[in-house]
Amino acid sequence: MSSEQQTSSGGAADRAAAGGGGAPVVGVVMGSDSDWPVMEAAVLALDELGVACEVDVVSAHRMPEEMLEYGRTAASRGLRVLVAGAGGAAHLPGMLASVTSLPVIGVPVPLAYLDGMDSLLSIVQMPAGVPVATVSVGGARNAGLLAARILGAGEGAEAARLRGAMDAFRGALRDQAHAKGAALRERRRS
Repeated sequence: MSSEQQTSSGGAADRAAAGGGGAPVVGVVMGSDSDWPVMEAAVLALDELGVACEVDVVSAHRMPEEMLEYGRTAASRGLRVLVAGAGGAAHLPGMLASVTSLPVIGVPVPLAYLDGMDSLLSIVQMPAGVPVATVSVGGARNAGLLAARILGAGEGAEAARLRGAMDAFRGALRDQAHAKGAALRERRRS
Protein backbone atom coordinates (compact mmCIF):
# COMPACT_ATOMS: atom_id res chain seq x y z
CA MET A 1 0.00 0.00 0.00
CA SER A 2 1.16 3.51 -0.71
CA SER A 3 2.58 5.83 1.91
CA GLU A 4 -0.50 8.03 1.42
CA GLN A 5 -2.73 5.39 2.94
CA GLN A 6 -3.54 5.76 6.58
CA THR A 7 -4.87 3.34 9.14
CA SER A 8 -8.31 3.96 10.55
CA SER A 9 -10.50 1.93 12.84
CA GLY A 10 -13.78 0.64 11.56
CA GLY A 11 -15.89 -2.48 11.85
CA ALA A 12 -14.32 -5.85 12.48
CA ALA A 13 -10.75 -4.85 11.68
CA ASP A 14 -8.51 -1.87 11.12
CA ARG A 15 -8.88 -0.66 7.56
CA ALA A 16 -6.31 1.07 5.41
CA ALA A 17 -7.94 4.19 3.96
CA ALA A 18 -6.87 5.65 0.64
CA GLY A 19 -7.75 8.29 -1.91
CA GLY A 20 -10.03 11.27 -1.89
CA GLY A 21 -9.05 12.57 1.53
CA GLY A 22 -12.58 12.06 2.89
CA ALA A 23 -14.33 9.19 4.56
CA PRO A 24 -14.14 6.00 2.50
CA VAL A 25 -17.14 5.37 0.24
CA VAL A 26 -15.79 2.25 -1.49
CA GLY A 27 -14.59 -0.87 0.26
CA VAL A 28 -11.92 -2.83 -1.63
CA VAL A 29 -11.53 -6.24 -0.05
CA MET A 30 -9.81 -9.46 -1.01
CA GLY A 31 -9.60 -12.99 0.29
CA SER A 32 -5.85 -12.88 0.86
CA ASP A 33 -2.99 -10.41 0.75
CA SER A 34 -1.68 -12.45 -2.19
CA ASP A 35 -4.57 -10.88 -4.17
CA TRP A 36 -3.17 -7.36 -3.61
CA PRO A 37 -1.02 -7.23 -6.78
CA VAL A 38 -4.26 -7.59 -8.78
CA MET A 39 -6.57 -5.59 -6.50
CA GLU A 40 -4.22 -2.62 -6.18
CA ALA A 41 -5.36 -1.55 -9.67
CA ALA A 42 -8.87 -0.87 -8.31
CA VAL A 43 -7.44 1.35 -5.58
CA LEU A 44 -5.24 3.21 -8.06
CA ALA A 45 -8.23 3.86 -10.36
CA LEU A 46 -10.24 5.19 -7.41
CA ASP A 47 -7.29 7.33 -6.31
CA GLU A 48 -7.02 8.82 -9.82
CA LEU A 49 -10.67 9.87 -9.63
CA GLY A 50 -10.42 11.18 -6.07
CA VAL A 51 -12.65 8.50 -4.54
CA ALA A 52 -11.81 7.57 -0.96
CA CYS A 53 -11.67 3.85 -0.29
CA GLU A 54 -10.70 1.42 2.41
CA VAL A 55 -8.66 -1.71 1.79
CA ASP A 56 -8.72 -4.94 3.79
CA VAL A 57 -8.33 -8.71 3.72
CA VAL A 58 -11.65 -10.35 4.55
CA SER A 59 -11.44 -14.07 3.80
CA ALA A 60 -14.75 -15.87 3.30
CA HIS A 61 -13.14 -19.17 4.29
CA ARG A 62 -10.57 -18.25 6.94
CA MET A 63 -12.53 -15.55 8.77
CA PRO A 64 -16.21 -16.01 7.92
CA GLU A 65 -17.60 -14.17 10.95
CA GLU A 66 -15.49 -11.09 10.22
CA MET A 67 -16.42 -11.26 6.55
CA LEU A 68 -20.13 -11.33 7.39
CA GLU A 69 -19.68 -8.45 9.86
CA TYR A 70 -17.84 -6.44 7.20
CA GLY A 71 -20.72 -6.88 4.75
CA ARG A 72 -23.45 -6.25 7.31
CA THR A 73 -21.88 -3.02 8.60
CA ALA A 74 -20.55 -1.61 5.32
CA ALA A 75 -23.48 0.73 4.63
CA SER A 76 -23.69 2.00 8.21
CA ARG A 77 -19.96 2.80 8.05
CA GLY A 78 -20.58 5.06 5.05
CA LEU A 79 -19.53 2.73 2.25
CA ARG A 80 -21.64 2.87 -0.91
CA VAL A 81 -19.98 0.25 -3.15
CA LEU A 82 -17.94 -2.89 -2.41
CA VAL A 83 -15.24 -4.26 -4.71
CA ALA A 84 -14.36 -7.83 -3.73
CA GLY A 85 -11.56 -9.84 -5.30
CA ALA A 86 -11.03 -13.54 -4.81
CA GLY A 87 -9.42 -16.49 -6.52
CA GLY A 88 -10.30 -20.16 -6.70
CA ALA A 89 -13.74 -20.82 -5.22
CA ALA A 90 -14.16 -17.01 -5.01
CA HIS A 91 -16.99 -16.97 -2.48
CA LEU A 92 -16.18 -13.51 -1.08
CA PRO A 93 -18.14 -11.32 -3.55
CA GLY A 94 -21.28 -13.46 -3.37
CA MET A 95 -21.22 -13.84 0.39
CA LEU A 96 -20.85 -10.08 0.82
CA ALA A 97 -23.72 -9.51 -1.62
CA SER A 98 -25.88 -11.87 0.44
CA VAL A 99 -25.60 -9.70 3.57
CA THR A 100 -25.58 -6.12 2.19
CA SER A 101 -27.87 -3.96 0.11
CA LEU A 102 -24.85 -2.20 -1.42
CA PRO A 103 -23.71 -2.95 -4.97
CA VAL A 104 -20.91 -5.52 -5.01
CA ILE A 105 -18.41 -5.78 -7.87
CA GLY A 106 -16.58 -9.11 -8.06
CA VAL A 107 -13.03 -9.36 -9.39
CA PRO A 108 -11.95 -12.88 -10.38
CA VAL A 109 -8.31 -13.20 -9.33
CA PRO A 110 -6.25 -15.60 -11.47
CA LEU A 111 -4.36 -18.33 -9.64
CA ALA A 112 -1.75 -20.82 -10.84
CA TYR A 113 -4.40 -23.25 -12.06
CA LEU A 114 -7.24 -22.56 -14.49
CA ASP A 115 -6.08 -18.95 -15.12
CA GLY A 116 -8.95 -17.49 -13.10
CA MET A 117 -11.73 -19.23 -15.00
CA ASP A 118 -12.80 -20.99 -11.79
CA SER A 119 -13.06 -17.62 -10.04
CA LEU A 120 -14.92 -16.03 -12.95
CA LEU A 121 -17.50 -18.80 -13.13
CA SER A 122 -17.98 -18.80 -9.36
CA ILE A 123 -18.61 -15.05 -9.24
CA VAL A 124 -20.73 -14.80 -12.38
CA GLN A 125 -23.06 -17.71 -11.50
CA MET A 126 -24.84 -16.11 -8.55
CA PRO A 127 -28.34 -17.28 -7.71
CA ALA A 128 -31.34 -15.09 -8.48
CA GLY A 129 -31.75 -12.32 -5.94
CA VAL A 130 -28.05 -12.06 -5.02
CA PRO A 131 -26.59 -9.86 -7.76
CA VAL A 132 -22.85 -9.37 -8.15
CA ALA A 133 -21.48 -7.27 -10.99
CA THR A 134 -18.45 -9.04 -12.43
CA VAL A 135 -15.47 -7.72 -14.35
CA SER A 136 -12.92 -9.68 -16.35
CA VAL A 137 -10.36 -11.99 -14.79
CA GLY A 138 -7.83 -9.71 -13.15
CA GLY A 139 -9.97 -6.69 -14.14
CA ALA A 140 -9.58 -4.78 -10.88
CA ARG A 141 -8.97 -1.47 -12.67
CA ASN A 142 -12.34 -1.74 -14.39
CA ALA A 143 -13.90 -2.62 -11.03
CA GLY A 144 -12.57 0.63 -9.58
CA LEU A 145 -13.83 2.58 -12.59
CA LEU A 146 -17.25 0.89 -12.34
CA ALA A 147 -17.45 1.75 -8.64
CA ALA A 148 -16.80 5.40 -9.53
CA ARG A 149 -19.49 5.29 -12.22
CA ILE A 150 -21.98 3.85 -9.74
CA LEU A 151 -21.20 6.70 -7.34
CA GLY A 152 -21.47 9.18 -10.21
CA ALA A 153 -24.99 7.99 -11.03
CA GLY A 154 -26.30 9.71 -7.91
CA GLU A 155 -27.35 13.29 -7.25
CA GLY A 156 -25.39 16.20 -5.86
CA ALA A 157 -22.05 17.86 -6.31
CA GLU A 158 -19.89 14.78 -5.69
CA ALA A 159 -21.81 12.71 -8.25
CA ALA A 160 -21.50 15.55 -10.77
CA ARG A 161 -17.76 15.81 -10.04
CA LEU A 162 -17.36 12.08 -10.67
CA ARG A 163 -19.31 12.24 -13.93
CA GLY A 164 -17.01 15.05 -15.05
CA ALA A 165 -13.94 13.04 -14.04
CA MET A 166 -15.22 10.00 -15.94
CA ASP A 167 -15.94 12.17 -19.00
CA ALA A 168 -12.37 13.49 -18.86
CA PHE A 169 -11.06 9.93 -18.44
CA ARG A 170 -13.03 8.74 -21.48
CA GLY A 171 -11.77 11.76 -23.44
CA ALA A 172 -8.18 10.84 -22.61
CA LEU A 173 -8.82 7.26 -23.78
CA ARG A 174 -10.24 8.59 -27.05
CA ASP A 175 -7.23 10.88 -27.53
CA GLN A 176 -4.85 7.96 -26.91
CA ALA A 177 -6.69 5.84 -29.46
CA HIS A 178 -6.55 8.66 -32.05
CA ALA A 179 -2.81 9.08 -31.42
CA LYS A 180 -2.20 5.35 -31.82
CA GLY A 181 -4.16 5.32 -35.06
CA ALA A 182 -2.20 8.29 -36.40
CA ALA A 183 1.11 6.63 -35.44
CA LEU A 184 0.09 3.41 -37.18
CA ARG A 185 -0.97 5.26 -40.34
CA GLU A 186 2.35 7.13 -40.32
CA ARG A 187 4.33 3.87 -40.01
CA ARG A 188 2.41 2.41 -42.94
CA ARG A 189 3.28 5.44 -45.09
CA SER A 190 6.99 5.20 -44.43
